[in-house]
Amino acid sequence: MRVFVAGATGALGRHLIPRLVAAGHEVTATTRTPGKVAQLREAGAEPVVVDGLDREGVIAAVLAAAPEVIVHEMTALADMRSLRKIDQVFATTNELRTRGTDNLLAAAGQVGTRRFIAQSATGSNERSGSPVKTEEDPLASRSPSPSSARALAAIKHVEQTVPLTAPEGILLDVVRKRQVPVIGGGTGIWSFIEITDAAAATLAAVDRGAPGVYNVVDDDPAPVAEWLPYLAQVAGAKPPLHLPVWLGRLLAGEFVVAQMTSWRGCSNNKARKELGWEPRYSSWREGFPAWVSG
Repeated sequence: MRVFVAGATGALGRHLIPRLVAAGHEVTATTRTPGKVAQLREAGAEPVVVDGLDREGVIAAVLAAAPEVIVHEMTALADMRSLRKIDQVFATTNELRTRGTDNLLAAAGQVGTRRFIAQSATGSNERSGSPVKTEEDPLASRSPSPSSARALAAIKHVEQTVPLTAPEGILLDVVRKRQVPVIGGGTGIWSFIEITDAAAATLAAVDRGAPGVYNVVDDDPAPVAEWLPYLAQVAGAKPPLHLPVWLGRLLAGEFVVAQMTSWRGCSNNKARKELGWEPRYSSWREGFPAWVSG
């Protein structure tokens, strides 16, 4: 099939392109950076330089490729260093998840693309009830902090618009520096996914699964108090510091406190059943060593 990958040189795209090519798909891949064209061509894709926020440029690129499937992997998180002011850090990514998504959907409508796959984010469900959420559970009605309101709205835009319209780095570094503490009891539940497992699930979604939201995570949602000390150990770092909630709120902000104390994990049952996919690394206990070793 003809597959158009927008945002093909990001963390996930770099693993996805070779898999799509190996599976026999004809791949057109976009980047905002001319210097990355050779990388895409070497991976077997036809490269296109276009900004995802340039509506006319995106539509022209999609029309030229005439894809049967569009994969939206556009983000701008390479320089992320802090989550204290989440909307500031995610400003461009928020635009790519709203305007960028709309641009791709408009192009898909014009060319008759039959399937549209978009990357979103876990952890945006209501922070009450079950500690592990399915795709049927509602997204949070309000953000954990005023500084993350736009980021949550952008995630909602992707998850609510696409099904209706369409037919690596920073964490490990700051853990090693002991800059990620356990806040409060570390009761926030996180779900993880190793990057090649995420690419494999995206490949499966190219020709399987009904329209909708899919949680692409491992089998082992876990509280911060369990996974963070283990990650520090695997990374060869000292154990994480422990902070009370009031101090964590002062130093890191309300969004990070919510992640550490009341976040909710996700179930991958739907992705396993409908995409015929399962993670190679079923738990972060296997995934973290693979990540640290590179």
